[in-house]
Amino acid sequence: MPGAFSPKTVARLGLRARMAIIGTLTCLLEGCAGAPSVGLFGAYFPLWLLSAVIGIFGAVVSYRVFVKTGWAETVRSQLIVNTAIGLIIAEIVWLIGTGHLL
Repeated sequence: MPGAFSPKTVARLGLRARMAIIGTLTCLLEGCAGAPSVGLFGAYFPLWLLSAVIGIFGAVVSYRVFVKTGWAETVRSQLIVNTAIGLIIAEIVWLIGTGHLL
């Protein structure tokens, strides 16, 4: 006996029925309830957003440093290296923001 939402059952449903199911299930999800927030300029931002922005900024700065110093020709896979640097910076900001690092 197939389940209520087996692939065959879902394939037989129309577009409106699928959208109604998705909409109903989406209403059951919670947002950022209890997520750490940081107050900036009078508004509260989620800490993950602040970490991501600072991480992207760190990756761009590291790329500029590599180009300016000439290391860009020496270091292979610049995209991977700069992404890793940005990820490390974002993780450090997250750990400091949640109080786990210091």
